[in-house]
Amino acid sequence: MSTASVTRHIHISGTVQGVGFRPFVYGLARRYELHGEVGNTSSGVDISIEGAADQIDRFIRSLTLEAPPLAKIDSIEVQAAQANGFTAFSIVDSVSQAGAFQPISADFALCDDCRHELFDPSNRRYRYPFINCTNCGPRFTIIQDIPYDRPLTTMAQFDMCPDCAKEYADPLDRRFHAQPIACPKCGPKVWLQTSAEYWVQSAKDQRDANDATQEAQRLLMAGKIVAIKGLGGFHLACDATNAAAVAELRRRKGRVDKPFALMAANLESIEQFCEVNDRERALLQSPQHPIVLLNKRSDSTISQQVAPGQSTLGVMLPYTPLHELLFFHPSSLSLPPLVMTSGNFSEEPIAIDNEDAIERLAPLADAFLLHNRDIHLRCDDSVLRVFENHELPIRRSRGYAPYPVKLPFNAPPILAAGGELKNTFCVTRDNYAFLSQHIGDVENYETLKSLEDSVMHFEKLFRIKPHIIAYDLHPDYLASRYALRQAERENIQSIGVQHHHAHIAACMAENNLPDRRAVIGVAFDGTGYGTDGAIWGGEFLVADYRGYIRATHLKYVPLPGGDAATWHPYRIALSYLSSAGIEWAADLAPVQAADPVERATIARQIEMMINAPSTSSMGRLFDAVASILNVRQEVNYEGQAAIELEALADRNETSAYPISIDWQFAIDVDSIIRSIVADVRSGVPAPILSARFHNSIALIVREVCKSLRNRHGLNEVALSGGVFQNVTLLKRTLELLRAENFKVYTHRLVPPNDGGLALGQAVIAAYTTR
Repeated sequence: MSTASVTRHIHISGTVQGVGFRPFVYGLARRYELHGEVGNTSSGVDISIEGAADQIDRFIRSLTLEAPPLAKIDSIEVQAAQANGFTAFSIVDSVSQAGAFQPISADFALCDDCRHELFDPSNRRYRYPFINCTNCGPRFTIIQDIPYDRPLTTMAQFDMCPDCAKEYADPLDRRFHAQPIACPKCGPKVWLQTSAEYWVQSAKDQRDANDATQEAQRLLMAGKIVAIKGLGGFHLACDATNAAAVAELRRRKGRVDKPFALMAANLESIEQFCEVNDRERALLQSPQHPIVLLNKRSDSTISQQVAPGQSTLGVMLPYTPLHELLFFHPSSLSLPPLVMTSGNFSEEPIAIDNEDAIERLAPLADAFLLHNRDIHLRCDDSVLRVFENHELPIRRSRGYAPYPVKLPFNAPPILAAGGELKNTFCVTRDNYAFLSQHIGDVENYETLKSLEDSVMHFEKLFRIKPHIIAYDLHPDYLASRYALRQAERENIQSIGVQHHHAHIAACMAENNLPDRRAVIGVAFDGTGYGTDGAIWGGEFLVADYRGYIRATHLKYVPLPGGDAATWHPYRIALSYLSSAGIEWAADLAPVQAADPVERATIARQIEMMINAPSTSSMGRLFDAVASILNVRQEVNYEGQAAIELEALADRNETSAYPISIDWQFAIDVDSIIRSIVADVRSGVPAPILSARFHNSIALIVREVCKSLRNRHGLNEVALSGGVFQNVTLLKRTLELLRAENFKVYTHRLVPPNDGGLALGQAVIAAYTTR
């Protein structure tokens, strides 16, 4: 070991700001008796360090081995440097660098240390709704620009009191440079507002804030609906065990059947109404605190109105101190699990501003639990489920965005606009793909405006001026129209990307597959615009990042009524019955669902192909089978029929229906439809039929992939598209493919649904321009 004194300059990139990294470095330097300085820059963290060479080596190893829990180091660059004659180690002011960028920390749930202080009567932040430290609290939703310093956040309006300022300036304190640091003397306030009364916390009277949360508790226990300002927007809350309260929330919000998310006080409470395994337990308690889809217990006391027709419930734990206080009561009164759904009317962006929320949500809420810490960027809750002991994202947002996906290559500056449903967008720089928070369904001006505002914010944060804009080929998507307008306005290249190619490319990119690595891509979803003008969705591709061959697909059937059919599964079922040569007899559920006049219209549409575009959609096939099994004849949210069909499936049934694959005329499922109808008429229970159908689709995937392996010499399969949120199908498909020794790639970082589409668009656009 060398004890000679040396000087090193160290640059660290990654998520290393707002996570306690500089005080961590300061503590390491003191431990190893080294001198120098550490500071934030717009591109990461820079360290100048002097001392014994062996101690510096230990210091550098410890940077990675002992990094703070919320830090994510992407690279450490070490260079020899000239001696500066440091006599101590210090933390210096942040330096802004023109054009430089770095990943931004997501918002994180309240840490254990802050939770302990929150309920410690001797602590000066006892029951303070905005307690936080460098290990928890808001980041992404309050950042206005980088570097991440208080003047560039929505906390700039709150001047720190002497006590907070002392903690903020002490490198050995847990709150050193915690930008949202606050206390009852100097920080944000919370109050409850109704049409009749008003409670407000003041710096002098902590009881007012306690009164506000306790009054909110009283209202919730009385069956009222309360709008609560959270981390990335408003929630609408009510007692999840009160059927009348949940039904009233549905009525006011215009949300007929779509499941509501829940928040429960603790794990013990969740385990009273859901089954929770170890991995789900860990995910619920992770720093992200997402909504986790859990299997519902048969003896659950949660109202059936929360998730009609579902076998799962989406549940999260309190992730802000205000949420914690909402479930806390001095008399140990236990607040029941709460519905905690987004604060908006259906299809509108979530409300984030007090005045806007009071105006927009007044018809929905009986009271408002408000605060005056501004939310700079709206951010919905993330939704995940556990599959094969790994995360399967359904919605990637709070706690995950805007942390990037690392690409296996460098990409030029690209904006990918995403799709219409479950929209996210993506911007790329170097080998980073920054996927946005959940924007929503871009079907109206309000959501489009949210998309535009968020794009501008990302371009500012990550110092990106796109050279290319990628978009979905569907001519009517508002996100695509926005992309084309932007490209024309900025005079830059625009690249249209086929929907299902984007799905497969997203799966490839998140699995870090290299250039020129072709896979068999299985893309199953509800709707994607095809290059022949038809509606695709049951696709088998041979694909890499540059392009694809459409190897085969589900046989086209007419979609009578076009988009209207997606809300009336019986229309799709009637089309599949016609394709299979089955008479529309009165004993069949989809026939019963349509009156004679409508049946005649549908028959004409199918025969004449009038307002009946061709579709190969796997999602529509699931809708048709749900109708034939009389699971669902009409839907009021996207994917409802397929979700309820999966919930019904018997997990022990292993048989499947005969399948037919004609390489000239695509995949014919007529034999499956005929077999299902025969079983229905024979009185076979619907759970058995659902399971057999799922097994049959998995069998089709296996057989097609085997044939494509023989044709193209490929042994790797990528599964993507919204249908693969269906874990019953996903599990069975993986079992069959792995038994045939396929290497199979699935989603773990971004959703298989259209929430991951922008990532695929971005990487395809990157290769298109090479």
